[in-house]
Parts: sequence; C-alpha cells; structure tokens
Amino acid sequence: MENLQPAPTMRKSHHSEDIKRNLTVRLNRIEGQIRGIKGMIERDTYCDDIITQISATQAALNSVANILLEGHLKSCVRNKMLAGDEEILDELLVTVQKLTKK
Repeated sequence: MENLQPAPTMRKSHHSEDIKRNLTVRLNRIEGQIRGIKGMIERDTYCDDIITQISATQAALNSVANILLEGHLKSCVRNKMLAGDEEILDELLVTVQKLTKK
C-alpha cells in the first residue's frame, strides 16, 4: 500500500480556514457514506440501492476534488505562471488526467 504520510519536503497548499472547514465537513460526510455502504453490503441490501449510494459518494468526492482544483488553479498555478514557471502546465495536465481517469 502507498505511504500517504507527507514527506518533510512535500509542497503545501494554503487553504483558508473556511475552505478547510468546508472540505473537512464534506469528507466526514463521505466517510459516513462509505461506512453506510459497507453496512448495506453486510446487511445484503439490494444491489441497485448500494450502487445508488456508491454513485452519490463518487459525486461527493468529485465535488471535493473540484473545490481543490479550483483553489489550485486560482492560487498555485496562477502564482507559478506569473513567476514564469510554465512547467506547472505539465503538472496540471497530469492532475486533470488523474481526475478524469475512470
């Protein structure tokens, strides 16, 4: 399994406290949805109902990703472009490909 702990030299983002709070609330809700899906499977809930919940959870995760991407574009990418760092475009393309990969 991949190590998800940040490395000491890892880049950081600069989200406002409101954005952090918003994302945390959303992620807590998603965490609850995942636990709910697990419980549905354990209770042998009808497959279509489980799939509906999975779809809702995926939509919620996409919403979190969109919020993060918007902030990334408006701050990190913008600042690097203004500083003349055009390599950020390659990084952004990889990021978008990850988000749209299914």
